[in-house]
Amino acid sequence: MNSLVTIIIRLYFPITVAILIGVTLSFCLEKLQGKILKSVQLSPSTAQYLGKFLFWLGVPLGIINFIRKANLSGAVWLSPIVAWCAILLGLFLSWLWLQTRRPSFSSDSQISFTLVSTVGNTGYIGFPIILLLPQLGPEYFGWAILYDLLGTFLAAYGLGSILANRSILLKQNKLNILSSNPSHSFTKQAKKSSALRLILIGIIRWLKDNLAILIKNPSLIAFVLGLMLRLVTFPDWLDICLGWFAWSVIMTALVLMGMRLQQLDSWGNIKIAFSAVSIKMFLVPLLIAMALTSLGFSGPSCLVLVLQSAMPSAFATLVLAEAYDLDRDLVVTSLGLSSLALFATLPFWLWGFATW
Repeated sequence: MNSLVTIIIRLYFPITVAILIGVTLSFCLEKLQGKILKSVQLSPSTAQYLGKFLFWLGVPLGIINFIRKANLSGAVWLSPIVAWCAILLGLFLSWLWLQTRRPSFSSDSQISFTLVSTVGNTGYIGFPIILLLPQLGPEYFGWAILYDLLGTFLAAYGLGSILANRSILLKQNKLNILSSNPSHSFTKQAKKSSALRLILIGIIRWLKDNLAILIKNPSLIAFVLGLMLRLVTFPDWLDICLGWFAWSVIMTALVLMGMRLQQLDSWGNIKIAFSAVSIKMFLVPLLIAMALTSLGFSGPSCLVLVLQSAMPSAFATLVLAEAYDLDRDLVVTSLGLSSLALFATLPFWLWGFATW
């Protein structure tokens, strides 16, 4: 009972308050926009600037602070391996579910469903949960950051971009075949050759468009810098200030999460979104948890990996949906539904794996 009260006070209370502040702030800015500054979109602009601040400065400095104090010994480098196992498992389960749908969805909806079933918010939501949980805290931040940077981040802007590119190429390919074939029918040979060509073109485009972005990512640079600074002893005042700033960034990220949730404008395709969220937040983490347990993993490190695999769908999927003209309504609905589902699923994982 005392443990449950502690979790509520140290985890649910700050997360709920920060998200509600973000929702309220976004709502007030929208009302203010309608009455005073009609030409300026205050709420989206504020969220955009806040997101840029966190992306370029806030989160990198927070990573440097926490990675300096994190425990990186033992099997911590298995974290990205588990992350990719969860990602590939999400891909497989989403593909399996899509095969059962008759009639099948459009390519846009299929790619969108796959993205929200696969890519989780292991940064802006995963980091605060790992850091705020009394059973975990900064000591186990190394597991969380490796899961995010070498797993989720690469999947979102690497694999995600390839999948999104494939949707565009499928449309172009279909138009080309239809225009060259009066009967409007696909042959098996044409399908196979076009599929292989789409994969190769997608990989080439990804290397061309995203490799520099991945290398120059501020969080990745901060991670490397934080590793180098582990051997450096900071003055007390600098250590205190950096720690204060890092925790402020964590709460600011939750406020931004609340603002983005308030700005979601569509709740269509709720049944399909529920299936995607079920794969992302229940089936995948459950299978990951079973695999880790069968391999002998237990304790805080196991809990970190299970929680990271159980995070809600990432807002990066919405960025990809808008950039590549995918099924935005499905992505938006999945984001809102998965964020709300977190409050229901989190106690289940804590009950099952916070047993030490």
